[in-house]
Amino acid sequence: MSDNILSINLATTRQQWGFAEAVDGCLARGITAISPWRDQVAAIGLAEASRIVRANGLRLTGLCRGGMFPAADAEGRQAALDDNRRAVDEAAELGADCLVLVVGGLPEGSRDITDARAQVAEGIAALLPHARASGVPLAIEPLHPMYAADRACVNTLDQALDLCEALGPGVGVAIDVYHVWWDPGLAQAIARAGRMGAIMAHHICDWRVPTRDLLLDRGMMGDGVIDLPGIRAMIEAAGWNGPQEVEIFSAQDWWQRPGDEVLAVCQERFESACQAR
Repeated sequence: MSDNILSINLATTRQQWGFAEAVDGCLARGITAISPWRDQVAAIGLAEASRIVRANGLRLTGLCRGGMFPAADAEGRQAALDDNRRAVDEAAELGADCLVLVVGGLPEGSRDITDARAQVAEGIAALLPHARASGVPLAIEPLHPMYAADRACVNTLDQALDLCEALGPGVGVAIDVYHVWWDPGLAQAIARAGRMGAIMAHHICDWRVPTRDLLLDRGMMGDGVIDLPGIRAMIEAAGWNGPQEVEIFSAQDWWQRPGDEVLAVCQERFESACQAR
């Protein structure tokens, strides 16, 4: 049975609503799948967020985010690991499908991206026993190369899958179209992810032309150049038919509109611009 449903990453209405208000807005439109951010959960309290999730039968397609493993010294790396263990605990309490990992970039003052990537591998390996014991899958999200220095030194789906192969069960990937659409090896990488059983999440938005801000100007689906139906077709051909999670950071546009209007457009574009062809 297909569970190709619409999920709303709560970053999409971050400036309009807190956690409870976003849930109310989603439920009013019949949306029962969400993906919150840890700061949104912390603002209302983990216990209350968990109560809201369970009372409304919500599906959490992910919790954003863990990661940020590299650091300049052992103390910083330990602090990152401790925070990631807390993130695993939060994901377990909320019943999230996965904990999304934005792995981190270069430590301050470093120019050694090879070392940063090694620290990422070591950090996930150290986190993995706790995640497995807690029943929380870890979803590595490769980010566009423009973020390699400050946000994520894992930049292609194949890089993420190499980590999954090295680390073993309990680690997979979150495929965010904003970050991977440009990759000439994307079709082969998605097929590889399917063979590995590694696909844990599919995030959607669009790439505006021109893009006014490389972080905070994601487009609504259908307003940019990403072949959303084509990528979805690859993902479904790879054997995964899970939710499509709308994640839009849009300081100049969608964050300026009423939350209910944003959700209404998300629903319309999910049907008109995001289905596999």
